[in-house]
Amino acid sequence: MISYKSSFYLSKYIRKQKLLGKTIAFVPTMGALHLGHISLVKAAKEKADLVVCSIFVNPTQFNKQEDLLKYPRTIDADSKLLKAVSCDVLFIPSIKEMYPKGTNNGFQAPDLGNILDILEGEFRPGHFEGMMQVVSLLLDKVNCDHLFMGLKDYQQFAICSLMIKAQKRKLEIHGMPTIRESSGLAMSSRNERLSAEGRKKAASIYASLNWVKENKDQLQIENLKQGAIERIESQDGMQVEYLEIVDKDLLRPSQDKKNWIVLCAVWLENIRLIDNLIL
Repeated sequence: MISYKSSFYLSKYIRKQKLLGKTIAFVPTMGALHLGHISLVKAAKEKADLVVCSIFVNPTQFNKQEDLLKYPRTIDADSKLLKAVSCDVLFIPSIKEMYPKGTNNGFQAPDLGNILDILEGEFRPGHFEGMMQVVSLLLDKVNCDHLFMGLKDYQQFAICSLMIKAQKRKLEIHGMPTIRESSGLAMSSRNERLSAEGRKKAASIYASLNWVKENKDQLQIENLKQGAIERIESQDGMQVEYLEIVDKDLLRPSQDKKNWIVLCAVWLENIRLIDNLIL
């Protein structure tokens, strides 16, 4: 595996590979890798000749400086995981490399309507603008043919899909299924901060989303939402920030049950967990 800290040399390498007829798949991450990330790399290897993975903790998508400082940085362990699955290139830029003129670099986000302001966007103002900024910069540098993202951050995937279309980029985006622990808890770097008891409690999130799926034909939306919230919050210390059932393409309220998705954010032990399930 080749590692680059410089986007100039990364882009030079990719241009050379493309001249040789190679296709490029890209997996952007913020590190603290787990089996969910590794599943993306494996899927990318099946689709393209070369796989590029980036690790960059992006400051512009954190609402609180405290969360940015707390975010785990495990580059040595991450590198070993990527080598083990034969990732071809690792890009590990510094903040200065990504934002040489500062984070207020004049990025113009495309107008995607109110999808940036609902669900996650309502509770994390500015988060998606920062995410789009860094993904756009990374796509400029990597010039990939395929972009692989996990569906655990479903709204992020939906926004990136719309952004790529709006920017008229010639690449294909792939949303890959959420990888879960044996309990059903969606894999996340944040899980490492949960206590053993907390991990057991957190399994109720996925169980509650499945309850919605099992009962969607018998109950109205409000009853489904209230029932799921009550099941999650029956676990001591768990607080639902939001739980919504919407159209999976537009993320807007819909009566078409065939196209529903349920999404939620839950607080436990001062840790924010997100999950979703296509119904």
